[in-house]
Amino acid sequence: MDAPADNAITPVHGIRTGIGGWTYAPWRDNFYPKGLVQRRELEYASRKLAAIEINGTYYRAQKPSTYATWRDQTPQGFVFSAKAPMRIVMSRTLAKTGAQVEDFVGGIAELGDRLGPLVWQFDHGTPRDRDDFAAFLALLPRKAGGRTLRHVLDVRDPGFFDAGYIALAREHGMATVFTDSDEYPSFADVTSGFVYARLMRSRAELATGYPRAELARWAARAREWAAGGEPDDLPRIGPASATAARRDVFVFFIGAAKERNPAAAMALHALLATTP
Repeated sequence: MDAPADNAITPVHGIRTGIGGWTYAPWRDNFYPKGLVQRRELEYASRKLAAIEINGTYYRAQKPSTYATWRDQTPQGFVFSAKAPMRIVMSRTLAKTGAQVEDFVGGIAELGDRLGPLVWQFDHGTPRDRDDFAAFLALLPRKAGGRTLRHVLDVRDPGFFDAGYIALAREHGMATVFTDSDEYPSFADVTSGFVYARLMRSRAELATGYPRAELARWAARAREWAAGGEPDDLPRIGPASATAARRDVFVFFIGAAKERNPAAAMALHALLATTP
């Protein structure tokens, strides 16, 4: 079966909804059309969703030619976010990873205008020195391939996720992941000019992963973030920041009942597009 026409999903007021990855066998039963060959799955998914978070780069950075292929398979206006390699974020001394960071960023810059936020994931159980972490943030490049880079910090150690961490992220203009999950720190303090949310509560028994009422609440929160505000019904470490200018917002449906996440992302986009 042919993929859809060559057009991207237009973000609503700067809000993009998406999923993690594009290769998942159960999606061949409920997302991808029957008969679509696997090599065309990215082509198809990138025309049904406004963004995809690349998880595979956490385990191994790809060749620049691979990133270029992904770029060429997706329509103009589509955006990838991507996790940085674990060999960088799991280093004992983050401040000494400059060459590795440069190599990763230099390669993934081949995504061109499809390159969105870079996600730096720090797993629970790895002790972190605050000064070393601050030095690492200072060395992350702000531009690549003539484009401004946006960085997202995904710190999963509850002991490190505190007011000092929030202040450090704000100092460097980097977003902190809001993860709607009981497994990870889940705080919605806004620390940059964009918001990055990972929603992890989809349910297998629901065709869209979430009931409509919950999706409507997420639509309202996303609109508030995009308008420069902060939802008052989400947990924060500190008080809300002053109302800012409009922001880009990324909302990814990740994990949980993964087979439902594409439908959840598309349903949220439809709500955003049809409600004020």
